[in-house]
Amino acid sequence: MSTRVCVLDYGSGNVRSVTNMLGQQAGAVKVSNDPSDIRDATHIVLPGVGAFGAAMVKIRAHIPLDILESEVRENGKPFLGICVGMQVLASRGHEFGDHEGLGWLQGEVRKLETGDLPLPHVGWNDIDVKRQGGLFAPFRGRPDFYFLHSYCFAMADPADVVAECTYGITFPCALSHQNIHAVQFHPEKSQRAGRELINTFLATS
Repeated sequence: MSTRVCVLDYGSGNVRSVTNMLGQQAGAVKVSNDPSDIRDATHIVLPGVGAFGAAMVKIRAHIPLDILESEVRENGKPFLGICVGMQVLASRGHEFGDHEGLGWLQGEVRKLETGDLPLPHVGWNDIDVKRQGGLFAPFRGRPDFYFLHSYCFAMADPADVVAECTYGITFPCALSHQNIHAVQFHPEKSQRAGRELINTFLATS
């Protein structure tokens, strides 16, 4: 069966770059919030840039969350959240106020406590893979990925943390819970490592 990817677009995602990378490796890629496209997709991607609260307002306004939750949480369709698309999976976010998230993964999004290091955290960082296999099956050692963020996901269940990054503090940078995957870094800006991760995600079923 050919891979059909639906990239959700709520006005706060790096949609073009994500779509370009996916288009190099997937059978078909469609940018859409239409329920029929979400149902037809084999894989779903939620990109994101910007602030947690503003992203959640747009997600609720533009994405049919009942359809999305049915396809991902009930039917088990592979899902990938990127950057803010990872953070909104949390129960709550504390960026510019206190905001309710989607609650797919239990935890909170909090400001990075980096000491003397500047925010946002911008640029390349190597990561520590905590759980071999899954999205990180192709990787050995400590692969580098590109980051751009000031907040991080504090997970309630550490078993769902598959990779960590250190920038002032050590924080989760990749999560996996059954068919739900999420990364704090930007695979679409991470060159070869990003392509390998995306290709591994597209091979999941």
